Amino acid sequence: MSDPTPFSRRPPRRAGRRPRRLLGIGSAVVVLALAAGCGADENTSGLDLDAAVVARADSDATFGWQEFGDDRVQIGSLEVPIDATDPEAGTFDLHVARHLADPDRRVGSLLVNPGGPGVAGADFAIYAEEVFSPTLVAHFDIVGWDPRGTGLSEPAIDCVDDYDRFFAGVDITPDDEAERTAAIALAEEFQQGCVARSGTFLPHVGTNDSAADIDRIRQALGEETISYFGFSYGSELGGAWATLFPATVRAAVLDGAVDPTADGVEASLQQAIGFEQSLGAFFAWCDADDECPFRPDGDSAALAGSADSAAAFDALMASVDAAPLPTAEGRPLLDLGVFNNGVVTALYTDELWPDLAKALAAAQAGDGRGLLALHDSYFDRRDDGTWDNTIEAFQVIQCMDDPRRETPEEAQEQLGEIRAQAPRVVPGTVAWPSCAAFPAPDEPRVAITGAGAGPIVVVGTTGDSATPLAGTRRMGDALEQGLLVVVVADQHTGYRANDCVTDAVDAYLVAGTLPPDELTCS
Repeated sequence: MSDPTPFSRRPPRRAGRRPRRLLGIGSAVVVLALAAGCGADENTSGLDLDAAVVARADSDATFGWQEFGDDRVQIGSLEVPIDATDPEAGTFDLHVARHLADPDRRVGSLLVNPGGPGVAGADFAIYAEEVFSPTLVAHFDIVGWDPRGTGLSEPAIDCVDDYDRFFAGVDITPDDEAERTAAIALAEEFQQGCVARSGTFLPHVGTNDSAADIDRIRQALGEETISYFGFSYGSELGGAWATLFPATVRAAVLDGAVDPTADGVEASLQQAIGFEQSLGAFFAWCDADDECPFRPDGDSAALAGSADSAAAFDALMASVDAAPLPTAEGRPLLDLGVFNNGVVTALYTDELWPDLAKALAAAQAGDGRGLLALHDSYFDRRDDGTWDNTIEAFQVIQCMDDPRRETPEEAQEQLGEIRAQAPRVVPGTVAWPSCAAFPAPDEPRVAITGAGAGPIVVVGTTGDSATPLAGTRRMGDALEQGLLVVVVADQHTGYRANDCVTDAVDAYLVAGTLPPDELTCS
């Protein structure tokens, strides 16, 4: 386990599902993450709920808990098998954290996952007071962990060292065969790096394996049943867990839920359309707000004659593709791939729209630093110029959940189909199967039903780009006892968007009070 200092982890980014990379070369959305909208509401009082107090079991010997900068925060680790069927395969050491409940109000443990896949989850426990309501913080030991292969868990998925080489400066609209071949070669090199550096355990980092880890954490905490709160991809993980271990489910909330019935291509299409619609909403906001700095009458000569922000965006995108812009010293130019990544990052929530408008306006004036900063945020670039392994883990886990391996011809055809429906957020013209170099998993992710798990609350937002509401409805329908809460908002994930959804989720998790199906919170 790493050095337990309170400065080794940063505050959690908001929960999110990254754009899928089934064909990804260089750009965040080539076929089709982590900035999303579980931002706090203004309600800090918490609900007064009647629930039986449950004492905390002693798990110190199993986890080796250590205080972490606060007497209510602890970190530890849990050893789990890489392959449950092969004791000789070794173990993962899961990095685990928990924020302790008020002992006089504690009702149990709440396992939390922020999404991804591939996003480290311990931060959601360490900084629980920033993520969850006072009600949940008081009533639950909030437990987060870095899923196998991610974050500070060991061994961690590792593919490459320099993200800039693979995700910036890559021509996603090649003009000739040489440029196309160069882009494909980088995509192949990235995958081959994953296999070379992490190949011994790659077949065992999929969602089914992580769902089994949830049950191992439950057992290690000494709880017969346990509660779960998953955001974005965390809904997929939670749905798999509830399906595989239904008798252990006390309560479960799946926020920003994915469509469990969609294959990789359909999921990519749903997400691309969602981001395209969010970009349209951004244009409408910018056109209606006199304070929006991204104006059709920008200084760039390329924007002459633009009638609105959508036209200005198209002109700017074409200009950047033709002549990339300077950014920070020593960093890549703002080319179309970096431009695209930055835009998509800001479309997870309308809270980032002002930042996007400023960055686009700066690019109009020839300065690419704002969009590069958004691009860096997507790829989790640290202040010291390094990156965490979220993108590497994301791609590998996606591939380990799906046994299919597309041919290059199929990948290119799928890109064309998706680009036709989302041309602004999927501007790339070159594709490569993102799982081509990986071994196929022994089995696909379990079909999610939640049979026998009892009522599960599913939350979706009307303006969710990463997990569109239509797909979230399908999660509710797939679950044996799914209850849908609809949040009217332009953001990814809905918890704490307003008091209505916060109170409904809190009352269900703490006291078992079921919200009405199709409750709408605005």
